[in-house]
Amino acid sequence: MIIGADILLSGSLYHPLTYLHQLTDQWNCRQHFFNACQSQKIQKETVTGQKGVVVTAQAEASEVGLQVLQQGGNAIDAAVAVGYALAVTHPCCGNLGGGGFMLIRLADGRQTFINFRERAPLAATPDMYLDPKGKVRDGLSTKGYLAVGVPGTVKGLEAARERYGTWPRQRILAPAISLAKQGFVLSQGDVDILNKGIPKIKRDHQAADIFMDVKGRRYRMGNRLVQKDLSQTLQKISTEGEAAFYRGPIAQQLVNASQQQGGLLTLKDLQEYEVTENPPLQCRYRSYDIVTAPLPGGGITLCQMLNIVEGYEFDTSGPKTSQTLHPMLSAMLFAFADRNTHLGDPRFHNSPVERLLSKDYAAALRAKIPEQRAVPPASLYEGITAATEGTHTTHYSVIDSWGNAVAVTYTINSYFGAGVIPNGTGFFLNNEMDDFTLKPGTPNSFGLVQGLPNQIQPGKQPLSSMSPTMVLKNNQLKFVTGSPGGSTIPTTVLQTITNYIDFKMDLADAVNAPKVHYQGRPNFVFAEPYALESRTIQDLWEMGYRVVPFPPWGAAETAGNKASGLQGIHDHRRPAGKALAY
Repeated sequence: MIIGADILLSGSLYHPLTYLHQLTDQWNCRQHFFNACQSQKIQKETVTGQKGVVVTAQAEASEVGLQVLQQGGNAIDAAVAVGYALAVTHPCCGNLGGGGFMLIRLADGRQTFINFRERAPLAATPDMYLDPKGKVRDGLSTKGYLAVGVPGTVKGLEAARERYGTWPRQRILAPAISLAKQGFVLSQGDVDILNKGIPKIKRDHQAADIFMDVKGRRYRMGNRLVQKDLSQTLQKISTEGEAAFYRGPIAQQLVNASQQQGGLLTLKDLQEYEVTENPPLQCRYRSYDIVTAPLPGGGITLCQMLNIVEGYEFDTSGPKTSQTLHPMLSAMLFAFADRNTHLGDPRFHNSPVERLLSKDYAAALRAKIPEQRAVPPASLYEGITAATEGTHTTHYSVIDSWGNAVAVTYTINSYFGAGVIPNGTGFFLNNEMDDFTLKPGTPNSFGLVQGLPNQIQPGKQPLSSMSPTMVLKNNQLKFVTGSPGGSTIPTTVLQTITNYIDFKMDLADAVNAPKVHYQGRPNFVFAEPYALESRTIQDLWEMGYRVVPFPPWGAAETAGNKASGLQGIHDHRRPAGKALAY
């Protein structure tokens, strides 16, 4: 997404009247605008079962989760095992060196949210990425050890297992250790992901030793990927618990590498890292209850959009019409403007959450939406500062036979994070510091802008769009969902929900349907192939929307709960993934 955004931001757009025909052709893949152009017929992967379902972005990890359920573990056991397995099988995004969020609904109806997002090192400062003239120094917040936030994944997974799981740590970690030590056979989807990381992999000799063969060549489908250093790291965690990572030998490896390479991580950073657990954010959409991520997550943005579009009836309009998209795009714009102005880590900033989520406030915003004209974004974004958010996260969903459900979204931010593997550890570290506001007024590569509440401070968590979500009706779970995709996460989840509730799509169609995204900066409506019809494109241009085609993004890996049993839907956008049920 970032490369495409750079092209769009350069201003090389056609006038709407001459652009429309070419745009429509590009949607239909005639000019090969997309790197991975798709036919209009989407291959949907749906599985059903009675006792358990696991949906992840990597097939081997899905197998691990299903085996845990089949052997008597609960959904939390399976989710933790999947988290460790993805660190082995999905190294672009699954991780030990990053952070994320876990949303849990227990069989008795209790709900909780575990926040293990990365934190800024204690030595971090607001101007740490600026040169003496106050300009952002290119690459410092995205590449290398200065880009690294204090990892939270291991502590988060262990907190979930200890508080809500039933299996001992050694049993949970055994599948991931085996996958790393014995290796696993790469699918084409796995190889495609590794190939996207080759530039980063080649720059780090530790990474190159692991993710390229002995002759320095790329791996191919059918090759076996063995990760001995990672297996040893996982074994240390299995034996010693989180202490190995935050106070023991792994901690020392991280700190040594960071200090040798100009980073800020210290043993104190790791020793003082804490997971937080809070009630999830809840809002209501029509007759459904939405349970999602509180700050610093993206649930507020999701709920605010839902509150705004709730005032419209979509019964007579389809999801691809301008009658539907105009209010939906306006809701996206308003919600992102508020997100980027008002929101930040709640331990450092008092965000006006209650006001932003009130139905009266949503009604006031609806009143500002012209009937046939796009809302100008410029006035909404006046004075707002800029920050980046990586799009290469991963999400997975689990439901067990007792009715426990888990949604996890975790990340190292960019593909393969900061592109560095500390000597002997076998895992990539995050570049999550790039999610902070680096300098007021400087737009990022995807144009995402944020306010001073997201400025760098020691120990602070950067604002995130990650939105693991559950949808309920009459206190009965309907589905568990979430997505990678940076700022597109809330809009992906929004459209999955509205497709299901408003447009009466079955869950597989709701997940796989093409999506649109709009955040005001950059001032473009991004649309996946086949998201819009030519008439709608023209209508939106005439309203003032600058509609542009974009390759598919996100992956709403979703687990459903139907009267007939459990359902798993793997999003076609991530071919390496799989839904499994039994």
